[in-house]
Amino acid sequence: MNRVQLKYLAIFLSAVTFPATVLATNGYFTHGVSTAEKGIAGAGVAYSQDTLAAANNPAGMVWQGASFDVGATVFSPMREYTATGGAPGCNPVTGQCPFTVGNPFTAGNQNIESDNEAFLIPHFGYNWVLDPDRTIGISVYGNGGMNTEYKGGEATFYPMGPPGGPLTLDGTFGDGTAGVDLSQLFVSTTYSAKAGANTSWGVSAIVAYQRFEAKGLGNFAGFSSDRDNLSNNDHDTSTGIGIRLGLQTEVSPGFRIGAAYQPKIDMSEFDDYSGLFADDGDFDIPSNFTVGLTVDVGANGMIFLDYQQINYEDVDAVSNSIGGLLDNCLDATFSPTGDGCLGASDGAGFGWEDMQIVKLGYQWVSGKNTWRVGYSTTDQPIPKEETLFNILAPGVIEEHFTFGFTRELDAKSSIDFAAMYAPSVSVKGKSAFDPFQDIELEMDQYELSFSYSRRVE
Repeated sequence: MNRVQLKYLAIFLSAVTFPATVLATNGYFTHGVSTAEKGIAGAGVAYSQDTLAAANNPAGMVWQGASFDVGATVFSPMREYTATGGAPGCNPVTGQCPFTVGNPFTAGNQNIESDNEAFLIPHFGYNWVLDPDRTIGISVYGNGGMNTEYKGGEATFYPMGPPGGPLTLDGTFGDGTAGVDLSQLFVSTTYSAKAGANTSWGVSAIVAYQRFEAKGLGNFAGFSSDRDNLSNNDHDTSTGIGIRLGLQTEVSPGFRIGAAYQPKIDMSEFDDYSGLFADDGDFDIPSNFTVGLTVDVGANGMIFLDYQQINYEDVDAVSNSIGGLLDNCLDATFSPTGDGCLGASDGAGFGWEDMQIVKLGYQWVSGKNTWRVGYSTTDQPIPKEETLFNILAPGVIEEHFTFGFTRELDAKSSIDFAAMYAPSVSVKGKSAFDPFQDIELEMDQYELSFSYSRRVE
């Protein structure tokens, strides 16, 4: 390995140790990883353009030759919730409240925006040529996360069991500043090979790293199987190993198809949050797959069309309903012994559904510039009856509009740019703990990405 390669490897190692930051677009998965693919709304499973290809389709790495890419994204999500209405209060004489046992609090009538509205997310890829038909590469990227922090607000708690007066406390859930911080980092080592002149396949071995913190949830302790490991325990980490498989082929001149699949990644448990996530802190990475095509248009244009599915229902902590706290948690003595309690074997979660995303992009070459535009659409994953807990994770975005370009600097190097706008989406539903109250979640997003690419042959 020569001095130049050592220099690039040092950059790679720096990227590995850089803390992964938050993303939240298609649920909590990013809409795209490489800057080029971000310019076409994350499409490109049938045609790869750089050494971050492994994040989408490992089969695309063999077409990149000996090269590297390094870059970063500035991501800005705007999140807020609005609580309106609420229980009319308890009878001052009897102490009885207008809802059943198990509905213990109502949020104040309030609109609160989350702090943390700007994040820097680095990415890096390097590809080595083994021979004309085989390569091995390393890609480092973040592919998911969430980070919310709600300051202020209040919540009123009502008696459970014997009559008593209501109690109003500061914070979204009555325990001060509330929010969660989930970051995910992926390091993919990819072997890719040609299987003929126009076909390739690839497999990535993935090392996944997660970092998580929750705060302001202490008043859910009465619904937790492990109240000491529910909230305000600083950051905990989780690791796992997985694979991603891919195939690309040109079935006729100018018409390419591709497919990639990543099984669920079994992650180690968040021990410090074993009283929050179902099954003692288990928070796996859901399976997902993408299929798509790319068609040449004239001498200089290409159309991209991808279909992606993210199987959030693979992961109990993400897909289980908050209704488990009301239906299968408390016993006759109001003790949290049921399987539906937070942290229990079938513990309550965020109630997310699987997502299906369609991505459409167009790019064209003009001189030393390659221009890109893109659009993606989906249905957000949060049912309206799950809005209360999803104040913490309001992943409601449904559309992305993107633009990007590549500028060739010389015969071996280029720079890439991409911009994304995700318009505001909201979902509104009844609070699970107060049928008199509506909770509305809202988010919009902005993003700028930059990268530098160079062939090192």
